[in-house]
Amino acid sequence: MEKDNIAVGLDIGTTKIVAMIGKKNEYGKLEILGIGKSKSLGVARGVVNNITQTIQSIQQAILEAETNSGYKIKDVVVGIAGQHIRSIQHTDYISRSNPEEVIGENDIQLLIDQVNKLAMLPGEEIIHVLPQEFKIDGQSEIKEPIGMYGGRLESSFHVVVGQASSIRNVGRCIQSSGIELSGLTLEPLASADAVLSQEEKEAGVALIDIGGGTTDLAIFKDGIIRHTAVIPFGGNVITEDIKEGCSIIEKQAELLKIKFGSAWPGENKDNEIVSIPGLRGREPKEISLKNLSKIIHARVVEIIEQVFAEIKAYGHEDPRKKLIAGIVLTGGGAQLKHIKQLVEYITGMDTRIGYPNEHLAGNSSEEISSPLFATAVGLVMNSIENSTQSAVRMEIVNEQPKVVYRNVPPVNQQRYEVEENYVERVETVQEPREVVTSIKVEAESTETKIRRSFFDRYVDKIKDFLDNAE
Repeated sequence: MEKDNIAVGLDIGTTKIVAMIGKKNEYGKLEILGIGKSKSLGVARGVVNNITQTIQSIQQAILEAETNSGYKIKDVVVGIAGQHIRSIQHTDYISRSNPEEVIGENDIQLLIDQVNKLAMLPGEEIIHVLPQEFKIDGQSEIKEPIGMYGGRLESSFHVVVGQASSIRNVGRCIQSSGIELSGLTLEPLASADAVLSQEEKEAGVALIDIGGGTTDLAIFKDGIIRHTAVIPFGGNVITEDIKEGCSIIEKQAELLKIKFGSAWPGENKDNEIVSIPGLRGREPKEISLKNLSKIIHARVVEIIEQVFAEIKAYGHEDPRKKLIAGIVLTGGGAQLKHIKQLVEYITGMDTRIGYPNEHLAGNSSEEISSPLFATAVGLVMNSIENSTQSAVRMEIVNEQPKVVYRNVPPVNQQRYEVEENYVERVETVQEPREVVTSIKVEAESTETKIRRSFFDRYVDKIKDFLDNAE
């Protein structure tokens, strides 16, 4: 019986860290075995700025994924992003000693190794060397040179470069969490694997992944990666704008954005008002939904215009480089209401929201099919390609799962504290200037609101695991 190749992807984002365990089923689709999420502490705009907090967040996500799946994680493929990422185009060649022999994989690897030795700016290192089109003895536009004859093998490359210190910090966080790093992948490339079809890549498409701290761009044409860029703005900047513009706390700003936010101000009427509970007995704050959407609209327009400038820099207006399939939006920011229409309005290009469900097995939960998990799904797919056994099933000894506990940090108190009162509904008033009825928020008792301790939940999950084990 063929052993299942269990793959693990770890998405270290600015707002969340996701550990995902999966394998390919008999139909070639990705079956998710377990997922773990934790609030990302110690990461800003895709770059680690607090090692200790990042390690704690990674361990929390890893432990949750192991608990949910019954597998012990050994190594992971990690997504790399951040404003330090840049890409360059480079052309290189090798002269073959024996032109009478057909070109093999060794020749292509020799060419890639040669590009990897390129001199970079101080403090930078190469993350990816992606071959594009090949040229053999002057014959151009060759996509697959293996099996052909020739003396001079030349290729154009898309080279992705990042700060060496940022990459090493990510590696240190992984190893300090008790697991190995099996591979690094640029996050927009992982998202592209998860949400784009081969037809779109052939026709020409721009993938825009709007995350919490950064917005990532990957452009494909003729099935080849042509351009990548990282814009240092994301959903967190929108939340910050709402917080400042409405004079409310961050939790309330994030909730307003998710529940009532819209990228298109025209749809809200002037008399739609939301009432937010005041802090420590203060009067409730009333916010017009029209003003809220104006704040969101201004920042989203800025982000999309910066991305569109990158698309123009690639040369999208050249007929030969035209992106026929338009734009695909993914990431948490793609869930913002009316963002698709706004992107179409600014760029004039066809746009759709990208969901990772095309590659997922049919029984996958709706949560995993969200654009939020596009990068994590892509990283698992990348890990499967590495053909490594990244996780092993936990042994059951004397009818009890044998679990090796790592040095898990104390439970993050922020995660288990009593939740703040929250907005329940919008009220429409006839006259905007009249006093609106305050929204009633029922506060639960502290005992019912505080979540159960981690180990209580862990024991319950072990019981479920044993009940279901045959």
